[in-house]
Amino acid sequence: MSEQSAVLQATGLQRDFTEGGGRLQVLRGLDCTIGSGERVAIIGASGSGKTTLLQVLGGLDAPDAGQVLVQGQNIHALSERERCALRNSTLGFVYQFHHLLPEFSAVENVAMPLLVRRMPVAEATERARKLLARVGLSARLSHRPHQLSGGERQRAAVARALVTEPRLVLADEPTGNLDGANATQVFELMLELNRECGTSLVIVTHDRRLAARMDRVLELVDGKLVEESRFGG
Repeated sequence: MSEQSAVLQATGLQRDFTEGGGRLQVLRGLDCTIGSGERVAIIGASGSGKTTLLQVLGGLDAPDAGQVLVQGQNIHALSERERCALRNSTLGFVYQFHHLLPEFSAVENVAMPLLVRRMPVAEATERARKLLARVGLSARLSHRPHQLSGGERQRAAVARALVTEPRLVLADEPTGNLDGANATQVFELMLELNRECGTSLVIVTHDRRLAARMDRVLELVDGKLVEESRFGG
């Protein structure tokens, strides 16, 4: 894969934490490249560092060594303001817990990243409305998070991640807090929007059946990513 076709390129990532008076090595010289429109699953044992990796790739946590290029820019070499601007323009995030703001309606939550860009309120709201309709929530626009079901909240969170039309969505166990039917629905929605928008998708998941639906499966083992051979599912 050429550098030009890579949305994200990480090289030599190291991340250590202090634990019990010693140093715990979580990422050990990790390399990772995500291509344009590519769908990648990251799996690994509990506590292997999958969430830490996603936070480093998204510029939410800084590595102790190595670099992450997002659209050719070293995200950790930017100022905090520049890093926030790059995340807002290029990256979308979906978490296991929706993180919707409780005092705002669904449409206000989804429009929020556009308002941060200083997009006019009417335009941001209209784009949010269209995307919420796309994820089956056109009748729930004015509902606040506590008035939505778990599956509806997570669909709203997916809409919020995609409303900025990012080049890459990073998702950390996006279906881990849902029952089987809702988990399948949210996952299918993410794949469908990935195909339609050409957005690259990186999903951390413990579910190998979901992982098998992706273009590539990477396992985090001893602080490095190992590409798995394709398996059935």
